[in-house]
Parts: sequence; C-alpha cells; structure tokens
Amino acid sequence: MNSITPNNSPFNLDNDNAYQTWRARKLENYPSDLSQLIVEVNDPRQLTRSEHEAIKTRCQIANMAIYASTVKDENKAIPRELGQQFNLTHLDSNMCADDDSITSLTVSSEGERQTYIPYTNKPIHWHTDGYYNDLEQQIYAILLHCVRPAQTGGENGLLDHEIAYIMLRDENPDYIRAFMQPKVMCIPANVTTGAEIRPTRCGFVFSVTPSGYLQMRYTKRKRSITWKQDKTTQAAVRYLENCLESDSPYIFRATLQAGQGLICNNVLHDRSSFTDSIESKQQRLLYRARYYDRIASTS
Repeated sequence: MNSITPNNSPFNLDNDNAYQTWRARKLENYPSDLSQLIVEVNDPRQLTRSEHEAIKTRCQIANMAIYASTVKDENKAIPRELGQQFNLTHLDSNMCADDDSITSLTVSSEGERQTYIPYTNKPIHWHTDGYYNDLEQQIYAILLHCVRPAQTGGENGLLDHEIAYIMLRDENPDYIRAFMQPKVMCIPANVTTGAEIRPTRCGFVFSVTPSGYLQMRYTKRKRSITWKQDKTTQAAVRYLENCLESDSPYIFRATLQAGQGLICNNVLHDRSSFTDSIESKQQRLLYRARYYDRIASTS
C-alpha cells in the first residue's frame, strides 16, 4: 500500500483541483436508488456481453453491483466463475473459509466458527472485509452470493467507500489526513486459549493502491480496536460513525434473495440480525469470496 499519494491524484490533499474534478465526475451520474444497482442475469456463471458490461459499469460508478438470477442451487461454482469473469482470481483463504477459500456464511453452533459474529444471527457493525489483514494482503473485492435468505432480517447496508471519503473530506480535509496516518487504527492480536492466531495489525483507514485507486480499511466495532488518541482522529471517527448511522441517500439497503449476489470493490457494509425458518429447518446461507484483486475495469 502507498503511504505517499502521487501529486496528481485526486486523493492528494494538496491537489484540490484534481479532487474537485474527480468529485464532480463521481457524483454526476451516481445512483439514487438501489434498483439502479441491480442487473438481471440469466446464468451468473456465463454472463452475456451486455450483462457483463452492465455489472462492470455499475462497479465503475459505485464500486458495486447486485446481480439477480434464477439460478437457485448450492453450486459454489456460481460465485467462483462469476468472479473469474471480472479477473477476480486471487482468493483470500481466511481462517474460517472452506477448503476452496470460499466461505459458507451460515449460523454455526459448533467449532471455532461459533465464536465469530458472521456465523451467528447477530447484527454486524459497519466494516470493510479483511480490515485485520496484513497490509500486504488487503481485500480489494468481495462477492456475496445468496443461496437461501433468512426467514426475516439479514439486510445489508451498503456505502461506497469513495462516497465516505467525499463526506469526510468535504467536512474537514484534516479528517482524511488523520485517517491516512500509518498506524491510525490497530486491531489487537487474536489470542485463543493462549495461542496467538493473528498478531496485532495497525494501518491506515484510507490509502491509495499502486494503481491509484482508493482503498479503505475500517470497522465500527467498539471492542478489540484501538484508535490514535489525537483530537482530529477522534473527531474523524465520530463524524464517520454519524454518517454511517444517518439516512444519507448514498446508503443503500438490500436483503439478498436466492440467486442474487453482491459484487463490489470491498465497499462499507453492515448486516442486520436475522431469524431462520424453524418450520423448514433451512438456514440462511450465503457464499462469500474475498479477493486480493479489484474488479477488472476492462472486459
């Protein structure tokens, strides 16, 4: 990750002209409703040229798209082959992932998974995926594919991280400066039964990738996180939290149904609590793929 932003980058705080030009272009045709992010597809494993272009265009504009298909089975080739069509090939094999590095997100009552919130029906605070990863293994893109929704709940809030950047920079450029500090946010080590599973990880909130894209690393969790204690950082944290809890038109809310999925450049997202069906005994099941790649901007 770059700690030094190129002079001509819109994310360089000393280049307001570049920022204003990028900001105007970003907001010019930005979606105003969730429906504008949805692309109907026949088979996610084999997109037509027009389906591929529609998803790519939405990702270029809003860093995310939701596809909706009639394919409703448990075939894990769906997320894998869809990702490959956008050059998403380098999967992050995180600790609780399945053997194929794609994670089955469902309520678990046994093993190590039951100790982690994503494998419960509890709400999950705003975050970007892999915020605890090593800085050399950042998650640039994620794909969520719904096999079965919950009976009720399980809604995702979605906010483009570039929009979050605009919110913060427009309010106070010093908030961005604070969030670009090398060790502004630290996630303490993960220690289980005396063994260190993952060391302490510190780093930026915002940084710029070698290709010039904006990357965000964030979690709204209150426990097991340490922020720098200077006043500007603390004010920036509070302001971002307020934005995430607001009724901003840039925050979209979606409850994925069977055959639907989210493909995105690791945008900010949360999840509401949910209730599984007792009668059918079918649990909510989503497949999650995390990538070290960004969604390809060209076909």
